[in-house]
Amino acid sequence: MALVQNYHITGDSAAAIMASIEQGVRTGNLPPGQSLPPVRRLAQQLGVSPGTVASAYRSLRQRGIVETAGRAGTVVRSNSPLLAPPMSPLPSGVIDLSHGEPDTSLLPDLTHAISQLPTRAINYHQGGPVPELLELAREVLSRDGVEGSLTITGGALAAISLSLTTTLNPGDLVAIEDPGWRNVRDMLAASGFRTWGIPVDESGPTANGVAEALAAGARAVIVTNRAQNPTGATISGVRAEELRELLRGHPDLLLIEDDHWAELSQTPLHHIGNVTGKWVFVRSTSKPCGPDLRVAVVAADERTKTFIEGRARLAHGWVSTMLQHLVMSLWRDEEAQRAIEYAGRTYWRRQMVLRNALRENGIPALGHSGLNLWVPVDDEAVTVGAMRDRGYAVAPGSLSRIKTPPGVRITCSQVEERDVADIVEAMVSAVRPAGPSV
Repeated sequence: MALVQNYHITGDSAAAIMASIEQGVRTGNLPPGQSLPPVRRLAQQLGVSPGTVASAYRSLRQRGIVETAGRAGTVVRSNSPLLAPPMSPLPSGVIDLSHGEPDTSLLPDLTHAISQLPTRAINYHQGGPVPELLELAREVLSRDGVEGSLTITGGALAAISLSLTTTLNPGDLVAIEDPGWRNVRDMLAASGFRTWGIPVDESGPTANGVAEALAAGARAVIVTNRAQNPTGATISGVRAEELRELLRGHPDLLLIEDDHWAELSQTPLHHIGNVTGKWVFVRSTSKPCGPDLRVAVVAADERTKTFIEGRARLAHGWVSTMLQHLVMSLWRDEEAQRAIEYAGRTYWRRQMVLRNALRENGIPALGHSGLNLWVPVDDEAVTVGAMRDRGYAVAPGSLSRIKTPPGVRITCSQVEERDVADIVEAMVSAVRPAGPSV
C-alpha cells in the first residue's frame, strides 16, 4: 500500500493499481497536478514488478487520466475526463451530445396503458413475476428465436448483476466489450470481479477477442446484440455463428446477451443462444417504453433463472406488479407499438445522417444502430474541449474503454438534419485543428 498525501494506492496487478488510481482521481483524493510515485518506488511499496506499475501508468496515460510532466514524473491531468461528473451542468449555449439517453418526445404516451392498470394494490405474498406478462413475453421472444425459463428483473443492469453474483465468485474474470457500457464496468469493479476487454467492430465483439478472453480464463462473457453502447455495433449473423462455435466447448461459462434496443431495432436479432451450460438473455423495456419503467424480461437456463429470482427476493424483492402490468399494456397497445416503430425509424435515420456526413468529411464515425456514434481520436481531452468551445458537449471515450485507443461518443438521439452540418464542421475542426500560420 503506497501513500500519496492522504490517499493509499493499492493493487497487486496493473488493472488493480489502475483502478485504485482512478478511484483516487474520481474522489478528488488525487487532485489535478498531483505527482504519482515513481515506478520503481511504487513497485517496491506494493510488492510487484516495475513492469506491472509501468503498465498501469501507461494505460492511464492512454486514457487521458495522467500525463508525463518532465521532472514531476507522472501527474494527474488537469483536464482528466474522470474529474467531470457525467451530470455536471453545461455552460449556457452548449448543446449536449454526451448524455447517451433516448429522446423523451419519441417515447410512447402512457395515458391509455395507465388506464388499464389494476385498481387495487397487492399484498406481500402476491408479489413476483406476473404470470400473464411471462406468457406475453414468451410470445414476444419466441418471434426472435429466444426460448428458456423466464423471469422479470428491475432493468438490464439488475439482470446482469444478479446473473453474475449468483454464478461467479469475487475475483473471477469477466469478459466485456471494449469500449462498452460504463455501468457494467463500474458494477463489475464494485462487485470485486476482474475484467477483460473484448475489441468491438461494427459486427459486434470480435471472435479473436472472445477467443483471447476464454484463453485468459474468463468465467463469463457479456455481449450486446444490437445498438452497442458506445459504438452502435450490431452482432451480424456471421459473427453470431462464429461466437457460437467458440463458446460451445465451454459448458461452465456464463454467457449474457443484452438486447436493450429490442423493438427499436431496424435489424434482425442474431441470438447466440444457449450454447453454454449457463446463459442469460436480457430484454429491457427502458429504451422503447421509457427508462423510468425499470423492467426487463430475462430468459435463461432453469438453474440460473432460479438463482436470479432467489437472490432478488433476498435483496430488493420483486419488481412492482404495477410496472409489470404497465409493460403488458404497452405491448398490447397498438398505438404505443406504432409510436415505438416510428421512434426506431427516427433514431436510425438520425444516426445514419450524422454518421454518413462525418464519414464524407473524413471522420471515421462508427455506428450501425442505437443512440450513439463512436469516433476514434488522437487525444480525447483535446477533442472534448475543442467541441465544447464550439458549442457541443461530447463524451470522452475513457469512461467506456479499457485498452481500445482513444475516442469520443456522440449521442445522436436528438440530432435533427438541420443541425448536422454545424456538428460536422465543429467535429472536423476539433479532430483536425488548423496548424499555425506560416
